[in-house]
Amino acid sequence: MYLPDIAARSPASDRAWTDEAVRIIEADYNRSADTHLVPVPLPAFPDVHLYLKDESSHPTGSLKHRLARSLFLYALCNGRIGPGATIVEASSGSTAVSEAYFARMLGLPFVAVVPRGTATEKIDAITFHGGRTHFVDRPGDAYSEAERLAHELGGVYLDQFTFAERATDWRGNNNIAESIYAQMAMERHPVPAWIVCGAGTGGTSATIGRFVRYQRHATRLCVADPEGSVFHRHWADRAVTHLEACASRIEGIGRARVEKSFLPDIIDEMMAISDAQSVAATRLLSARLGRRCGGSTGTNLWACARIAERMAAAGEAGSIVSILCDDGNRYASTYFDDDWVAASGLDLATPGAELADRLGWA
Repeated sequence: MYLPDIAARSPASDRAWTDEAVRIIEADYNRSADTHLVPVPLPAFPDVHLYLKDESSHPTGSLKHRLARSLFLYALCNGRIGPGATIVEASSGSTAVSEAYFARMLGLPFVAVVPRGTATEKIDAITFHGGRTHFVDRPGDAYSEAERLAHELGGVYLDQFTFAERATDWRGNNNIAESIYAQMAMERHPVPAWIVCGAGTGGTSATIGRFVRYQRHATRLCVADPEGSVFHRHWADRAVTHLEACASRIEGIGRARVEKSFLPDIIDEMMAISDAQSVAATRLLSARLGRRCGGSTGTNLWACARIAERMAAAGEAGSIVSILCDDGNRYASTYFDDDWVAASGLDLATPGAELADRLGWA
């Protein structure tokens, strides 16, 4: 599974190494099954059918597994990664977990530059897959620090925030959008009225939005964003490109700056969701499914509930597809810890009861 070292560096040896690296990553993909599309009944809206694309079932436990694979292949095929290169990434955790997995597969050292407040469980997962972490006190410093480290180590900064929207083939190649439509083919409403996702890099919304247009589907795209993020502000007013900080506790989505991979023109609607709403929805959905999901999934669910309510009020029947982004056990010490919730000043009782009542889950 690991690549042999090639002692003599030459164009031919580098090409042989790259060929083998691509083969190893593609072989790993070939061994993997697609992720499930899970129906989630909404008793309050019987004519609106909700489905969650369960990305937590990837080998590294999150939606970012797809992105990490694409980033490695993109960098390899562009000649950016060679034998022995140290891979460096700026991440809030999940992308780094997945990239550590692929780096170890290729026998390459990996360093994740992460905010100091990143969930302990994510740090442990990065270490488990052979990576090491380098902490920054302010999330916004991760970009420049990752670039500096890569230069210092003679390595490669993968830079998910720049390359996410271009590393994935949005026309197909079993990207997440193509997979969703294939799995929806036998459902009562096979073409979703809406697809709902979050934005961290912007890569997922870019892939889905482009695929929808390329296939000429009537589906509309909604991006659910933390209240403290710049993305929904930029979508409403292109002049807004930066905030002093992203005041959100929802890891993986929301940013203080508009990332290069975020493409606002292909998004039909954005919804700002509070942290309390996201965490309350995360706990409610986890109880409903019988297993934990992450905070960004709760953000998505809250947006889905608003859309379902709106569809029902207009007499519309149809389907909504969203994403179960990652395994909630990564947040055992945060979103599922009552002491952490209290210390964060989050009131979950009110939004939790409101959402349960709205969906008919009370």
